[in-house]
Amino acid sequence: MKLLHEVILSVGIDIGTSTTQLIFSRLTIENQASSYTVPRINIVDKEVIYRSRIYFTPLRSPTEIDAEAVKKIVRSEYRAAGITPEELKTGAVIITGETARKENANEVLSALSDLAGDFVVATAGPDLESVLSGRGAGADVLSKEKHTTVANLDIGGGTTNIALYERGTLRGTCCLDVGGRLIKVADGRISYIYPKIQALAKDNGIEIKVGDRAYPEQLYGVCRLMAAQLAQALHLAAPDGHHAGMYTNDGRALPPQPQIQAVTYSGGVADCIYQKMEDDVFRFGDVGVLLGKAVRADPDLNRVELCQAAETIRATVVGAGTHTTEVSGSTIRYERDKLPIKNVPILKVSQEDEESLETLKSSIIQQMPLFAPEGKVEQIAIAFTGEKRTSFADVQALAAAVIESAKEVIQGPYPLIVVVENDIGKVLGNALNVLLEHKKDVICIDGIKTLSGDYIDIGEPIAGGQVLPVVIKTLIFNS
Repeated sequence: MKLLHEVILSVGIDIGTSTTQLIFSRLTIENQASSYTVPRINIVDKEVIYRSRIYFTPLRSPTEIDAEAVKKIVRSEYRAAGITPEELKTGAVIITGETARKENANEVLSALSDLAGDFVVATAGPDLESVLSGRGAGADVLSKEKHTTVANLDIGGGTTNIALYERGTLRGTCCLDVGGRLIKVADGRISYIYPKIQALAKDNGIEIKVGDRAYPEQLYGVCRLMAAQLAQALHLAAPDGHHAGMYTNDGRALPPQPQIQAVTYSGGVADCIYQKMEDDVFRFGDVGVLLGKAVRADPDLNRVELCQAAETIRATVVGAGTHTTEVSGSTIRYERDKLPIKNVPILKVSQEDEESLETLKSSIIQQMPLFAPEGKVEQIAIAFTGEKRTSFADVQALAAAVIESAKEVIQGPYPLIVVVENDIGKVLGNALNVLLEHKKDVICIDGIKTLSGDYIDIGEPIAGGQVLPVVIKTLIFNS
């Protein structure tokens, strides 16, 4: 066995509603290979070597990101870190929160991607952002280690993204218009109020408007109303008449089960929850400090255990996208003219949900909105182990279940991509093709392990067309 070590540099760039930040990491990867095996690279060590300043996200107008200002931030932080784009082997650029809905978000991503290298690039809708921040905060690991149910609340400037984990498995996400910069303060006066929060305050007897003097006690009262909405979102209090309207873009609520046992907090407001900040409550030009105090004091939120998040304000920053180069199994099915494909997000069905075809279908259907930031499903790869489904009848039933649950993909413009661990890629791919009457491009590969949140690149065929080179890009969070 030949053992090699290599050190690579990686960057994560997060452009959020309120803040923009970067993290540079040094990753040590191990390449184990012999005469009889293809290369396989694993991460053996990870070290964050530079954290940028935290900047207010520059906007040209309420509906447009200042792309040039963002690029200046990125360039200046590269210089401060002493790192050039050419030195970076991997990384990720993510636009999150309200910023993801700005008119030119995709153009900014494209510009940064060209500047920063060949990265995982995604505009994170509220559901995906919930997953990213939940993993960054360590709520998934915590729920697995404690054998319990943990919700992470990522409270930023414009929204609160919630991810619910039960024993390591994602059970639901939601997003509310609750955040620290929904009321802004300048020179002792209210300079901005988000209309939804103004209406919430008014209906609860608190009259505030732009230009009013900013009284801490009065605005703390509004923050208590926002904290109560978070408790209602966790099913720790009965929903009031406002609650249904508090979800971002008329989104859906968390499922009532499983019952939440513990919470972690991340995002810009999280530090104001974990630490008492009494002096100058308007120091950030908003009500973030008061909102943190209100969350900490809310009696319903205090009914569950408060756990320390692995990361708070930096939870959503992706530390690195690591390349684990593999080749598929040799029993696969693919459309040669559709390859190569790059940066395709993985929709992973957990082993528990794979136990029955009904739960497998339900898992795919429930996760599909995570990959539709603008209402239409983007290119995705559906992944599961495929264990215990080796007979002809089992594979036919599995193919039918995938087709039934992936209708949005099948009706869309992209190929149906299925990634399995078990050695059934060719027979499953053929079954899918027959059931779809050869009217849909199908790529079905096996021998590949993935995680929820991974991205996959599939290259052009090698070894006489028998196998495909595959790169799995895992989102590694600073922990």
